[in-house]
Amino acid sequence: MDCEGCARKVKSVLSGVKGAKSVDVDLKQQKATVTGYVDAKKVLAAAQSTKKKVELWPYVPYTLVANPYVAQAYDKKAPPNHVRAVPVTATIAETTVDDRYTNMFSDENPNACSIM
Repeated sequence: MDCEGCARKVKSVLSGVKGAKSVDVDLKQQKATVTGYVDAKKVLAAAQSTKKKVELWPYVPYTLVANPYVAQAYDKKAPPNHVRAVPVTATIAETTVDDRYTNMFSDENPNACSIM
């Protein structure tokens, strides 16, 4: 989106999506935000009809991510207070290894002394 005319065109097309309550267009970040009960695929299809480059915004507020500082979520290019949207399974694999070592040296483990 280069000008106000492009932004107006995108806003009018996205406002026509069923379930869209409001549409905000940010020219500086090249981003259009649609709020309401809408399907992401329908919004993408409507936005592609404007012949502009279209992709889902990859960043979410860091408060919505379980572990915002894992390697997959942290991104230097993200706007302030935002991280990459990562699936919850990305953090599960990292914590299972830590639990194994924690249990190995636990006082409640009867085999812990055999390591010494």
